[in-house]
Amino acid sequence: MRSINCKALALLGALFLTGAAVPAPADDACLDFKWDVGKERALFAGPPAELTAGKDSTSAPALAVGRLYALRLAAQDQVAFAAVPGKKAPVAGAYAGLATLKIQAAGSYRIAIDLPLWIDVVSNGALLAPKDFEGQHGCSAPRKIVEFDLAGAQAYLLQFSNAEKDAVRLTVTQSPARKL
Repeated sequence: MRSINCKALALLGALFLTGAAVPAPADDACLDFKWDVGKERALFAGPPAELTAGKDSTSAPALAVGRLYALRLAAQDQVAFAAVPGKKAPVAGAYAGLATLKIQAAGSYRIAIDLPLWIDVVSNGALLAPKDFEGQHGCSAPRKIVEFDLAGAQAYLLQFSNAEKDAVRLTVTQSPARKL
C-alpha cells in the first residue's frame, strides 16, 4: 500500500514540475458556452488595439476580422445611429458608438464583447436579424457573442448601444462550421 502511495505522490510531483495542465475549476463561467469559443477566448487573452467609436457613420473606425479592440464609447445621446437600435428603451446614462466592418467572404460572423450592451449590424440602412447569440454572465472574455449571416464583400455598420461603461473590448471572428 505504501508503495502505491509513493508512486502516486511521485507521479503528481512529476506532473507539477513539468507544468502539466491542470483542469480549470468547474465554476469557471467562461467554460459554459455551448459553442466552441476557443478563437474568441484566445483573442481576448491578447492586447487590444485601441480605437474611438464613431458618433456617426462617417466617423466610425474600421474593424478587421480576427483582432481584439478596445473601443471607447460616447454618451449615447451624442450618437447618431444609422438605424434605430433594436433595443428600443435606452438606459439612462448609457454609452454607445459605431464602427464599420468590411468582410471579404460571405458567411456567419460572430461579434464578441466583454460587457452587457446591445449589438446591431446595419446594411443598406436596415438592421440585420441575428442568427444566434450566447452569453455567460460571470465571464468577460467574452461575456456575450452575437452571430450574424453576412453577405460578404461589402461594408457593414456595427452599432453598440445601452452600455453601462464607456469602453468595450470586442472582436469579430468568422464562425466555425457547426457540427451536427
